Amino acid sequence: MNMTRVRALAACFLLFTGVQAYAAGPLQVGSKRFTESYILGEIVTQTLQGQGIPATHRQGLGNTGILEQALASGAIDLYPEYTGTIVREILKRDGNPSLDELNAWLAPRHLKVAIPLGFNDSYALAVPQAVADRLGLRRISDLTRPAAAALRLGLSHEFLQRADGWPALKAAYRLPFAPPAGLDHGLAYDAVAEGKVDLIDIYSTDAKVDRYRLVVLDDDLHFFPRYDAVLLMRDGVDPAPLAKLQGRIDNATMIRLNAQVELDGMSFADVARRFLAGGAAAAADGSGRRSFIDRLFAPDFARLAVQHVLLVFGSLALAIAVGIPLGVVAWRWRRAAGPLLGAVGVLQTIPSLALLAVLIALVGRIGWLPAVIGLFLYALLPIVRNTHTGLREVSGGIAQAALSLGLTPRQALRYVQLPLALPTILAGVKIAAVINVGTATMAAFIGAGGFGERIVAGLAVNDREAMLAGAVPSAVLALVVQLLFDLAERALRRGQPAP
Repeated sequence: MNMTRVRALAACFLLFTGVQAYAAGPLQVGSKRFTESYILGEIVTQTLQGQGIPATHRQGLGNTGILEQALASGAIDLYPEYTGTIVREILKRDGNPSLDELNAWLAPRHLKVAIPLGFNDSYALAVPQAVADRLGLRRISDLTRPAAAALRLGLSHEFLQRADGWPALKAAYRLPFAPPAGLDHGLAYDAVAEGKVDLIDIYSTDAKVDRYRLVVLDDDLHFFPRYDAVLLMRDGVDPAPLAKLQGRIDNATMIRLNAQVELDGMSFADVARRFLAGGAAAAADGSGRRSFIDRLFAPDFARLAVQHVLLVFGSLALAIAVGIPLGVVAWRWRRAAGPLLGAVGVLQTIPSLALLAVLIALVGRIGWLPAVIGLFLYALLPIVRNTHTGLREVSGGIAQAALSLGLTPRQALRYVQLPLALPTILAGVKIAAVINVGTATMAAFIGAGGFGERIVAGLAVNDREAMLAGAVPSAVLALVVQLLFDLAERALRRGQPAP
């Protein structure tokens, strides 16, 4: 086994992906993980492309904190945001400043806002019509009534954490509720319809408010600031090519655009394309809905497949380059075996999203780098363990025979013991590869691409077919990877002499 070649392969992968990630290229447009942000990100991207400016939409990157960090690191160049979020969540200030004031506050961060899109998408609280009528709920302050104390809350994860979200709202209104569990915004409406929760946070441009017969509670203390939609960008980005979007989307238009995705089943890209072509009205006849096969083999299939394969096999190459030497160390020095195997075992117990969050903080950026590092760490355990086990299973007499023939211990390891342990080592590599195919779907949460993009987008709008369009090719890829490794194992065992 030539470890020099393995290390060279890993280095080439890092060099290739690093060049791809950091070379001067198209403008990177980000978006958050909810319907409206996906649509606006597509509108911005297609507007730039329509003017001959290369642009890529890095969709569904997460919450405000992740997008802010992505801007600061240069991973993205701009994304749709809301003035109230910028003031309270990013700048930690109060009030409803003008765009000039906002830009003065953002200047030290090398950021700016531009292109007010024309609508105000405020946070709000909503309850089903039947619950509102039964308890007499019309204002947020009505939630302080004793009869409202039994309401079941289904609030989004970001709303529970934001400076302008639930903690501050609860304090302002002196609401009596205990801290609720978080619920993805895309699932909240179905949870209300199924009677699992009674009170949810919504956006005022949500398309499902009327469809699900919800009552939006009046913010009678005027807690929420204005959330005028704008584009937040790095200070070096020229907003001029996007000027035609200024003031073009009012609240009614945004609700219709959201409805095209959430109610009519259209894709984000198709909705943006139709809007820019001048047709914002929803396809009420359902003509925009695509079959599952069309969604499975959509134009992004090849791009997502390449990204997924690079994530899996790039991290696997790194894990082989590091894991096999660590397994050799654990076998050679028995005292090191326990701590080494224990350490790589602990890595497997860390939840993937938690690990990615830590890695984003450590490397200071989102995207492929923290994703590859995370997958590399998850792949270590089966490779280290199987290398250690495979070498232990090699007969000591064979090693002694090699030494008696004049081989040095290093040569005996390289030419005799490692080749004999190779089937066991390969089994560990196979386990690591199959695990990484599934875990790589989580990389989409931090903008690293792959089939997880479809799963994340489907979660945002509770679209089961969209989620399946990402899950099915991931599962097929895992089966293909396992089959290829099974064939390689059989070939190895046939080529080895019987004991």
